[in-house]
Amino acid sequence: MDNFLAHILVVDDDDGIRSLVKKFLNENNYLVTTADSAEDASDKIKIIKFDLIVLDIMMPGKNGLEFIEENKKNLDTPIILLTAKGEAKERIEGLEIGADDYLPKPFEPKELILRIKNILDKTKKTEQKRIIEFENVKIDLNKLLIIRDQKEFKINNTEKTILEKMINSPGKTFSREDIGKLINLDKERSIDVIITRLRKKIEIDQKSPKFLQTIRGAGYVLWIE
Repeated sequence: MDNFLAHILVVDDDDGIRSLVKKFLNENNYLVTTADSAEDASDKIKIIKFDLIVLDIMMPGKNGLEFIEENKKNLDTPIILLTAKGEAKERIEGLEIGADDYLPKPFEPKELILRIKNILDKTKKTEQKRIIEFENVKIDLNKLLIIRDQKEFKINNTEKTILEKMINSPGKTFSREDIGKLINLDKERSIDVIITRLRKKIEIDQKSPKFLQTIRGAGYVLWIE
């Protein structure tokens, strides 16, 4: 892996497209593994940690959207969808359930490379967010600290896990179910208590939070940008 830019999984039932994409990505210094079905891809992500997945939507058996839906609980790998013309509905659904980008077929291999590069660059920047500052607040996940107005507040590993996910998905609403899966907790009341505890450390006015907000009927969001 040392000599490659990233390890990419290409999922498509078309032998020709798989071969073409693999050849082009290899020529551009990417390590490539291929899968000819959603089921094959599901088996491979269980044993290999990929940096990015190029995923066809329309495949026999389970399609690409079903693959995302089935694996999204345990999959944080960026996904580029390959879509046929006229698949606008599926494309939108794919983006809604977690895909990062899409590319309509037929496509220029150079455009695929650019999209892969953009997503990987963004992912690397996101992964570096272990210490962030906004207004009068500093969150240091390395030291398990929140510093607000020069006051230090310790955070535990559960709080760190939630903050890390929210920091790296700014503006994304997390339902109680999402948060529960992150920390292996299914009691909604307990999740509310953890969020309240975090607010005490982040917010000046907990009753009118500016950063860690409640989205009525949906969940919680961290606004830091």
